[in-house]
Amino acid sequence: MTGPEGPVEAAFFDGMTARRWAARIAPAPDGLSLVILREGAAPLSWRFDRLRALADESDATRLTLTVLAETEDEAPRDPARLVVTDPAAVAWLLRTRPGLMRRDLRAGTFRKVALWLGGAVAAVVMMLYVILPGLADYLAEHLPRETEVAFGRSVMRQVEWIVSDESGADLACTDAEGLAALDAMKARLVGERDLGYEIELRVFDHEMVNAFAAPGGQVVIFRGLIDEAESAEEVAAVLGHEIGHVVARDPIRLTLRAVGSAGILSLILGDVTGGTVIAAAGEHVLQTSYTREAETAADAFAYRLLNEAGISSEPMAGFFDRIAKMTDLLPEYLSSHPLSAGRAEAARVNAAAQTATAPVLNAAEWQALRGICKD
Repeated sequence: MTGPEGPVEAAFFDGMTARRWAARIAPAPDGLSLVILREGAAPLSWRFDRLRALADESDATRLTLTVLAETEDEAPRDPARLVVTDPAAVAWLLRTRPGLMRRDLRAGTFRKVALWLGGAVAAVVMMLYVILPGLADYLAEHLPRETEVAFGRSVMRQVEWIVSDESGADLACTDAEGLAALDAMKARLVGERDLGYEIELRVFDHEMVNAFAAPGGQVVIFRGLIDEAESAEEVAAVLGHEIGHVVARDPIRLTLRAVGSAGILSLILGDVTGGTVIAAAGEHVLQTSYTREAETAADAFAYRLLNEAGISSEPMAGFFDRIAKMTDLLPEYLSSHPLSAGRAEAARVNAAAQTATAPVLNAAEWQALRGICKD
Protein backbone atom coordinates (compact mmCIF):
# COMPACT_ATOMS: atom_id res chain seq x y z
CA MET A 1 0.00 0.00 0.00
CA THR A 2 2.70 2.48 0.94
CA GLY A 3 5.65 0.88 -0.79
CA PRO A 4 8.20 -0.97 1.25
CA GLU A 5 6.12 -0.92 4.47
CA GLY A 6 4.00 -3.78 3.05
CA PRO A 7 0.34 -4.73 3.77
CA VAL A 8 -1.81 -2.81 6.26
CA GLU A 9 -4.63 -4.01 8.46
CA ALA A 10 -8.29 -3.58 7.52
CA ALA A 11 -11.71 -5.08 8.32
CA PHE A 12 -13.61 -7.12 5.75
CA PHE A 13 -17.33 -8.00 5.62
CA ASP A 14 -18.41 -10.51 2.97
CA GLY A 15 -21.98 -9.14 2.73
CA MET A 16 -23.45 -12.61 3.17
CA THR A 17 -22.86 -13.15 6.89
CA ALA A 18 -22.41 -10.91 9.92
CA ARG A 19 -18.81 -12.03 10.40
CA ARG A 20 -16.08 -9.42 10.62
CA TRP A 21 -12.87 -10.66 9.02
CA ALA A 22 -9.49 -9.37 10.06
CA ALA A 23 -7.74 -8.65 6.79
CA ARG A 24 -4.53 -7.23 5.37
CA ILE A 25 -4.49 -5.28 2.14
CA ALA A 26 -1.82 -4.28 -0.36
CA PRO A 27 -1.53 -3.31 -4.03
CA ALA A 28 -0.98 -6.22 -6.43
CA PRO A 29 2.52 -6.43 -7.96
CA ASP A 30 1.16 -5.11 -11.27
CA GLY A 31 -0.36 -2.07 -9.47
CA LEU A 32 -3.75 -2.62 -11.10
CA SER A 33 -5.69 -4.05 -8.18
CA LEU A 34 -6.00 -4.21 -4.41
CA VAL A 35 -5.30 -7.60 -2.85
CA ILE A 36 -7.31 -8.57 0.25
CA LEU A 37 -5.77 -11.28 2.40
CA ARG A 38 -7.84 -13.15 5.04
CA GLU A 39 -6.74 -16.01 7.24
CA GLY A 40 -8.33 -19.29 6.16
CA ALA A 41 -9.81 -17.80 2.97
CA ALA A 42 -8.64 -17.36 -0.59
CA PRO A 43 -7.21 -13.92 -1.46
CA LEU A 44 -9.48 -11.44 -3.20
CA SER A 45 -8.41 -8.99 -5.87
CA TRP A 46 -10.38 -5.79 -6.41
CA ARG A 47 -9.38 -3.80 -9.46
CA PHE A 48 -8.54 -0.19 -8.65
CA ASP A 49 -10.62 1.15 -11.56
CA ARG A 50 -13.69 -0.60 -10.08
CA LEU A 51 -13.02 0.38 -6.50
CA ARG A 52 -15.70 2.63 -4.94
CA ALA A 53 -16.11 4.30 -1.54
CA LEU A 54 -19.49 4.64 0.17
CA ALA A 55 -19.82 8.43 0.49
CA ASP A 56 -21.99 8.37 3.62
CA GLU A 57 -19.54 6.05 5.40
CA SER A 58 -16.25 7.56 4.26
CA ASP A 59 -14.19 10.62 5.11
CA ALA A 60 -10.55 11.70 5.38
CA THR A 61 -9.90 9.27 8.25
CA ARG A 62 -11.91 6.21 7.22
CA LEU A 63 -12.95 4.57 3.97
CA THR A 64 -15.65 1.96 3.48
CA LEU A 65 -14.87 0.38 0.15
CA THR A 66 -16.81 -1.83 -2.20
CA VAL A 67 -16.30 -2.84 -5.80
CA LEU A 68 -18.33 -2.21 -8.95
CA ALA A 69 -20.02 -5.47 -9.90
CA GLU A 70 -22.89 -6.80 -12.01
CA THR A 71 -25.88 -6.93 -9.64
CA GLU A 72 -29.63 -6.33 -9.92
CA ASP A 73 -29.41 -3.20 -7.76
CA GLU A 74 -29.81 0.25 -9.30
CA ALA A 75 -26.33 1.00 -7.94
CA PRO A 76 -24.41 -2.10 -9.14
CA ARG A 77 -22.07 -2.84 -6.21
CA ASP A 78 -20.73 -6.05 -4.69
CA PRO A 79 -22.32 -6.61 -1.24
CA ALA A 80 -18.89 -7.10 0.35
CA ARG A 81 -17.36 -4.17 2.27
CA LEU A 82 -13.78 -3.32 3.18
CA VAL A 83 -13.19 -0.83 6.01
CA VAL A 84 -9.81 0.93 5.90
CA THR A 85 -8.72 3.10 8.84
CA ASP A 86 -4.94 3.17 8.40
CA PRO A 87 -4.17 6.91 7.91
CA ALA A 88 -1.47 6.38 5.30
CA ALA A 89 -3.59 3.92 3.32
CA VAL A 90 -6.63 6.21 3.43
CA ALA A 91 -4.58 9.20 2.27
CA TRP A 92 -2.94 7.19 -0.51
CA LEU A 93 -6.24 5.86 -1.83
CA LEU A 94 -7.88 9.29 -1.79
CA ARG A 95 -4.88 10.83 -3.54
CA THR A 96 -4.33 8.23 -6.26
CA ARG A 97 -7.86 6.92 -7.02
CA PRO A 98 -9.87 9.80 -8.62
CA GLY A 99 -12.86 7.55 -9.33
CA LEU A 100 -13.18 6.37 -5.75
CA MET A 101 -16.19 8.56 -4.91
CA ARG A 102 -17.99 8.04 -8.21
CA ARG A 103 -21.69 7.16 -7.95
CA ASP A 104 -22.48 4.39 -10.40
CA LEU A 105 -26.03 3.79 -11.61
CA ARG A 106 -27.32 1.05 -13.85
CA ALA A 107 -28.06 2.17 -17.42
CA GLY A 108 -31.63 3.37 -17.70
CA THR A 109 -31.95 4.29 -14.02
CA PHE A 110 -32.65 7.97 -14.72
CA ARG A 111 -35.28 7.02 -17.27
CA LYS A 112 -36.91 4.66 -14.80
CA VAL A 113 -36.88 7.31 -12.05
CA ALA A 114 -38.32 9.86 -14.47
CA LEU A 115 -41.11 7.44 -15.41
CA TRP A 116 -41.95 6.73 -11.78
CA LEU A 117 -41.84 10.43 -10.93
CA GLY A 118 -44.02 11.28 -13.91
CA GLY A 119 -46.49 8.60 -12.89
CA ALA A 120 -46.59 9.94 -9.33
CA VAL A 121 -47.18 13.50 -10.56
CA ALA A 122 -49.90 12.28 -12.92
CA ALA A 123 -51.57 10.40 -10.06
CA VAL A 124 -51.55 13.50 -7.85
CA VAL A 125 -52.94 15.64 -10.69
CA MET A 126 -55.64 13.03 -11.31
CA MET A 127 -56.59 13.08 -7.62
CA LEU A 128 -56.60 16.87 -7.38
CA TYR A 129 -58.40 17.72 -10.63
CA VAL A 130 -60.55 14.67 -11.46
CA ILE A 131 -61.22 12.37 -8.51
CA LEU A 132 -61.36 15.04 -5.81
CA PRO A 133 -63.81 17.39 -7.61
CA GLY A 134 -66.12 14.46 -8.35
CA LEU A 135 -65.95 13.24 -4.77
CA ALA A 136 -66.50 16.76 -3.42
CA ASP A 137 -69.58 17.20 -5.63
CA TYR A 138 -70.99 13.87 -4.42
CA LEU A 139 -70.37 14.69 -0.74
CA ALA A 140 -71.84 18.18 -1.14
CA GLU A 141 -75.08 16.69 -2.42
CA HIS A 142 -75.30 14.05 0.34
CA LEU A 143 -73.87 15.88 3.35
CA PRO A 144 -76.56 16.45 6.04
CA ARG A 145 -77.49 20.12 6.33
CA GLU A 146 -76.80 20.22 10.07
CA THR A 147 -73.30 18.85 9.47
CA GLU A 148 -72.72 21.45 6.77
CA VAL A 149 -73.88 24.25 9.09
CA ALA A 150 -71.56 23.08 11.90
CA PHE A 151 -68.64 22.81 9.51
CA GLY A 152 -69.40 26.23 8.06
CA ARG A 153 -69.31 27.82 11.48
CA SER A 154 -65.85 26.34 12.10
CA VAL A 155 -64.70 27.75 8.78
CA MET A 156 -66.20 31.14 9.66
CA ARG A 157 -64.19 31.26 12.90
CA GLN A 158 -61.07 30.68 10.84
CA VAL A 159 -62.07 33.43 8.41
CA GLU A 160 -62.65 35.90 11.25
CA TRP A 161 -59.25 35.01 12.70
CA ILE A 162 -57.56 35.61 9.33
CA VAL A 163 -59.34 38.89 8.60
CA SER A 164 -58.75 40.25 12.10
CA ASP A 165 -54.98 39.82 11.58
CA GLU A 166 -54.98 36.85 13.97
CA SER A 167 -56.06 39.06 16.91
CA GLY A 168 -59.36 37.27 17.33
CA ALA A 169 -61.30 40.57 17.51
CA ASP A 170 -65.05 40.45 16.88
CA LEU A 171 -65.59 41.99 13.43
CA ALA A 172 -69.38 41.75 13.29
CA CYS A 173 -71.10 45.13 12.92
CA THR A 174 -73.96 45.54 15.39
CA ASP A 175 -75.71 48.89 14.87
CA ALA A 176 -79.40 48.11 15.44
CA GLU A 177 -80.77 50.37 12.67
CA GLY A 178 -78.17 49.07 10.21
CA LEU A 179 -79.04 45.46 11.04
CA ALA A 180 -82.73 46.23 10.60
CA ALA A 181 -82.02 47.68 7.15
CA LEU A 182 -79.95 44.63 6.24
CA ASP A 183 -82.75 42.30 7.36
CA ALA A 184 -85.24 44.34 5.31
CA MET A 185 -83.03 43.93 2.23
CA LYS A 186 -82.76 40.18 2.77
CA ALA A 187 -86.51 39.85 3.32
CA ARG A 188 -87.23 41.83 0.13
CA LEU A 189 -84.93 39.60 -1.91
CA VAL A 190 -85.90 36.21 -0.47
CA GLY A 191 -89.60 36.83 0.11
CA GLU A 192 -91.43 33.55 0.76
CA ARG A 193 -88.88 31.50 -1.18
CA ASP A 194 -87.67 28.30 0.56
CA LEU A 195 -83.91 28.34 0.12
CA GLY A 196 -83.22 25.18 2.10
CA TYR A 197 -81.13 27.20 4.56
CA GLU A 198 -81.65 29.87 7.15
CA ILE A 199 -79.46 32.64 5.74
CA GLU A 200 -77.18 34.00 8.49
CA LEU A 201 -76.22 37.43 7.17
CA ARG A 202 -73.51 39.57 8.75
CA VAL A 203 -71.39 42.61 7.93
CA PHE A 204 -67.71 42.57 8.90
CA ASP A 205 -66.02 45.82 9.87
CA HIS A 206 -63.18 45.60 7.36
CA GLU A 207 -62.16 47.77 4.41
CA MET A 208 -62.00 44.84 1.99
CA VAL A 209 -64.36 45.28 -1.00
CA ASN A 210 -65.70 41.77 -0.90
CA ALA A 211 -68.52 39.45 0.10
CA PHE A 212 -68.63 35.68 0.40
CA ALA A 213 -70.82 32.73 1.28
CA ALA A 214 -69.59 30.07 3.69
CA PRO A 215 -70.98 26.54 4.02
CA GLY A 216 -74.28 26.23 5.83
CA GLY A 217 -76.04 29.37 4.57
CA GLN A 218 -73.74 31.95 6.11
CA VAL A 219 -73.16 35.12 4.09
CA VAL A 220 -70.76 37.94 4.94
CA ILE A 221 -70.53 41.40 3.39
CA PHE A 222 -67.50 43.54 4.20
CA ARG A 223 -67.91 47.19 5.17
CA GLY A 224 -65.57 48.12 2.31
CA LEU A 225 -68.12 46.85 -0.22
CA ILE A 226 -70.92 48.90 1.35
CA ASP A 227 -68.66 51.95 1.36
CA GLU A 228 -67.84 51.38 -2.32
CA ALA A 229 -71.50 50.86 -3.33
CA GLU A 230 -73.34 53.88 -4.70
CA SER A 231 -76.81 52.53 -3.95
CA ALA A 232 -78.60 49.91 -1.88
CA GLU A 233 -79.48 48.10 -5.13
CA GLU A 234 -75.78 47.39 -5.74
CA VAL A 235 -75.49 45.76 -2.32
CA ALA A 236 -78.74 43.85 -2.96
CA ALA A 237 -77.34 42.50 -6.24
CA VAL A 238 -74.19 41.26 -4.46
CA LEU A 239 -76.32 39.71 -1.72
CA GLY A 240 -78.49 37.97 -4.30
CA HIS A 241 -75.37 36.62 -5.98
CA GLU A 242 -74.06 35.16 -2.70
CA ILE A 243 -77.46 33.65 -1.91
CA GLY A 244 -77.24 32.00 -5.33
CA HIS A 245 -73.99 30.33 -4.22
CA VAL A 246 -75.72 29.17 -1.02
CA VAL A 247 -78.66 27.61 -2.87
CA ALA A 248 -76.32 25.82 -5.31
CA ARG A 249 -74.25 24.60 -2.32
CA ASP A 250 -71.16 26.05 -3.98
CA PRO A 251 -69.48 26.96 -0.65
CA ILE A 252 -69.50 23.40 0.71
CA ARG A 253 -68.58 21.93 -2.69
CA LEU A 254 -65.63 24.24 -3.24
CA THR A 255 -64.55 24.11 0.41
CA LEU A 256 -64.52 20.31 0.32
CA ARG A 257 -62.26 20.54 -2.72
CA ALA A 258 -59.94 22.94 -0.86
CA VAL A 259 -59.90 20.72 2.22
CA GLY A 260 -59.24 17.63 0.11
CA SER A 261 -56.44 19.36 -1.78
CA ALA A 262 -54.88 20.51 1.49
CA GLY A 263 -55.15 16.98 2.88
CA ILE A 264 -53.52 15.38 -0.16
CA LEU A 265 -50.73 17.97 -0.29
CA SER A 266 -50.24 17.67 3.48
CA LEU A 267 -49.71 13.93 3.13
CA ILE A 268 -47.24 14.49 0.31
CA LEU A 269 -45.37 17.29 2.10
CA GLY A 270 -45.49 15.69 5.54
CA ASP A 271 -47.98 17.90 7.43
CA VAL A 272 -51.17 16.07 8.30
CA THR A 273 -52.47 18.35 11.06
CA GLY A 274 -56.13 19.25 11.15
CA GLY A 275 -55.22 22.90 11.60
CA THR A 276 -53.69 23.01 8.16
CA VAL A 277 -56.87 21.68 6.59
CA ILE A 278 -59.18 24.12 8.39
CA ALA A 279 -56.80 26.99 7.63
CA ALA A 280 -56.90 26.06 3.94
CA ALA A 281 -60.70 26.01 4.08
CA GLY A 282 -60.76 29.46 5.67
CA GLU A 283 -58.38 30.89 3.10
CA HIS A 284 -60.43 29.38 0.31
CA VAL A 285 -63.73 30.80 1.55
CA LEU A 286 -62.16 34.22 1.99
CA GLN A 287 -60.85 34.18 -1.58
CA THR A 288 -64.21 32.83 -2.89
CA SER A 289 -62.46 31.35 -5.91
CA TYR A 290 -65.43 29.68 -7.58
CA THR A 291 -65.46 28.50 -11.17
CA ARG A 292 -66.71 30.76 -13.96
CA GLU A 293 -69.70 28.43 -14.37
CA ALA A 294 -70.64 28.79 -10.69
CA GLU A 295 -70.25 32.57 -10.85
CA THR A 296 -72.42 32.81 -13.96
CA ALA A 297 -75.09 30.63 -12.35
CA ALA A 298 -75.02 32.77 -9.18
CA ASP A 299 -75.46 35.91 -11.30
CA ALA A 300 -78.48 34.33 -13.01
CA PHE A 301 -79.97 33.45 -9.63
CA ALA A 302 -79.43 37.03 -8.46
CA TYR A 303 -81.34 38.30 -11.52
CA ARG A 304 -84.27 36.03 -10.66
CA LEU A 305 -84.33 37.34 -7.09
CA LEU A 306 -84.10 40.95 -8.29
CA ASN A 307 -86.81 40.44 -10.90
CA GLU A 308 -89.23 38.72 -8.52
CA ALA A 309 -88.60 41.39 -5.87
CA GLY A 310 -89.01 44.23 -8.36
CA ILE A 311 -85.47 45.56 -7.84
CA SER A 312 -83.63 47.05 -10.82
CA SER A 313 -80.44 45.34 -11.97
CA GLU A 314 -79.20 48.53 -13.68
CA PRO A 315 -77.17 49.54 -10.57
CA MET A 316 -75.56 46.10 -10.69
CA ALA A 317 -74.24 47.01 -14.13
CA GLY A 318 -72.69 50.20 -12.77
CA PHE A 319 -71.06 48.28 -9.96
CA PHE A 320 -69.49 45.83 -12.42
CA ASP A 321 -68.35 48.71 -14.61
CA ARG A 322 -66.30 50.08 -11.72
CA ILE A 323 -65.00 46.64 -10.75
CA ALA A 324 -63.96 45.97 -14.37
CA LYS A 325 -61.33 48.70 -14.15
CA MET A 326 -59.62 46.73 -11.38
CA THR A 327 -60.27 43.10 -12.33
CA ASP A 328 -60.39 42.77 -16.12
CA LEU A 329 -56.64 42.97 -16.69
CA LEU A 330 -56.39 39.19 -17.23
CA PRO A 331 -58.05 37.31 -20.10
CA GLU A 332 -61.25 35.55 -19.02
CA TYR A 333 -59.80 32.07 -19.55
CA LEU A 334 -57.13 32.84 -16.92
CA SER A 335 -59.66 33.98 -14.32
CA SER A 336 -62.01 32.06 -12.04
CA HIS A 337 -64.65 34.76 -12.62
CA PRO A 338 -66.30 35.92 -15.85
CA LEU A 339 -65.03 39.34 -16.93
CA SER A 340 -66.80 42.14 -15.07
CA ALA A 341 -67.48 44.02 -18.32
CA GLY A 342 -69.46 41.05 -19.59
CA ARG A 343 -71.34 40.77 -16.32
CA ALA A 344 -72.20 44.48 -16.52
CA GLU A 345 -73.66 43.99 -19.99
CA ALA A 346 -75.72 41.02 -18.78
CA ALA A 347 -77.09 43.16 -15.94
CA ARG A 348 -78.10 45.85 -18.44
CA VAL A 349 -79.84 43.31 -20.67
CA ASN A 350 -81.77 42.04 -17.66
CA ALA A 351 -82.64 45.60 -16.57
CA ALA A 352 -84.00 46.41 -20.05
CA ALA A 353 -86.48 43.53 -19.73
CA GLN A 354 -87.68 44.56 -16.26
CA THR A 355 -90.96 46.45 -15.91
CA ALA A 356 -92.03 47.89 -12.56
CA THR A 357 -89.19 48.28 -10.04
CA ALA A 358 -88.88 50.07 -6.71
CA PRO A 359 -85.94 50.92 -4.42
CA VAL A 360 -84.93 48.06 -2.17
CA LEU A 361 -84.46 50.45 0.78
CA ASN A 362 -85.68 53.95 1.45
CA ALA A 363 -83.19 56.77 1.97
CA ALA A 364 -83.15 56.44 5.76
CA GLU A 365 -82.63 52.68 5.62
CA TRP A 366 -79.78 53.10 3.11
CA GLN A 367 -78.04 55.59 5.39
CA ALA A 368 -78.56 53.21 8.35
CA LEU A 369 -76.99 50.38 6.36
CA ARG A 370 -74.00 52.53 5.46
CA GLY A 371 -73.55 53.23 9.19
CA ILE A 372 -73.99 49.65 10.34
CA CYS A 373 -70.44 49.50 11.72
CA LYS A 374 -70.52 52.80 13.62
CA ASP A 375 -70.99 51.19 17.06
